[in-house]
Amino acid sequence: MKFSQTLGRWTIGSMLAISCLAGGMASAKYPDKPITMYVAFAAGGTTDVTARALAQGLEKILGVPIAIENKGGGGATVANGLLASKKPDGYSLLVSSTGSITVRPLLMKLAYNAQSFRVLSQYTFYIGGLVVNADSPFKTVEQFIEYAKKNPGMTYASSGPNTQQQVGVEAFARCKGLSFKHVPTKGGSTANTALMGKHVDFVAGSGSHIPLVEQGQFRELVTFHVDERDPKRPDIPVMKDIGCPPTNPPNGMIVIAPAGLPDDIATTLNGALKQVIESVEFRQLLEKYNMPYAYEDGASVASKFPAEIEWYTQYFKETGLLK
Repeated sequence: MKFSQTLGRWTIGSMLAISCLAGGMASAKYPDKPITMYVAFAAGGTTDVTARALAQGLEKILGVPIAIENKGGGGATVANGLLASKKPDGYSLLVSSTGSITVRPLLMKLAYNAQSFRVLSQYTFYIGGLVVNADSPFKTVEQFIEYAKKNPGMTYASSGPNTQQQVGVEAFARCKGLSFKHVPTKGGSTANTALMGKHVDFVAGSGSHIPLVEQGQFRELVTFHVDERDPKRPDIPVMKDIGCPPTNPPNGMIVIAPAGLPDDIATTLNGALKQVIESVEFRQLLEKYNMPYAYEDGASVASKFPAEIEWYTQYFKETGLLK
């Protein structure tokens, strides 16, 4: 009798333990709580707009809330440094740029490098350009160059220090023997605001300028980072059209996590991101901002980092920025 009671108690206790263990295993299924998606630039720019669209799509697929937090500053270095300090558990993600991972550490002492992150997906890349207000006296890039030669020190805003957009402007200046004063901001939208307020002479566009060009507020004089003119904007020359070599490699928009993210979580996130990025709605959003659809899985993107780092190392040595 006592044995039977003991056995009964053991059986019930074991069942409860197994039940609790099963419940713990179920709750450990990823994701089981809200995710924070940081954005490396200020609200209102193309990175922010596309990040919010990604978050909305991911919420539907993953079934958990995704909170957006803008952490602009330092050309994405502020947000990158923050993410590098987070646990690699899949609950802290960041929409950033390839250049902020590969280029900035070459010139700045930072708390991270390219090995500090796991790249999940790329979905587009920034197409930069030299942009002025629509009421500017410069109708063509040739007029701009003529004026800039006689008036060194013209000011321009960009999305941050040592960004690909800044490098594009400086490569243009180097080609044409010009000298400008750089005014870094916290993102493309902030740079656009500076130009609207006529606090600077021009802006190193990062993509968020394109709707403003189409609305008649801005005028783009030359496009960086690409070899051919945009069929939708055939009147805007590229660097080779004005006798300059191609500028720096395009800056990819990427979703990243801290290094050490488990493979199973990365697989879940990659699959969900791919669904969102390939959706009709998201591709229409990219088209609205004249941003090319450029989905690429994280491993493929990261495999190109060494070559990109080599390109910029050589460029910075040639320009004297790196010894």
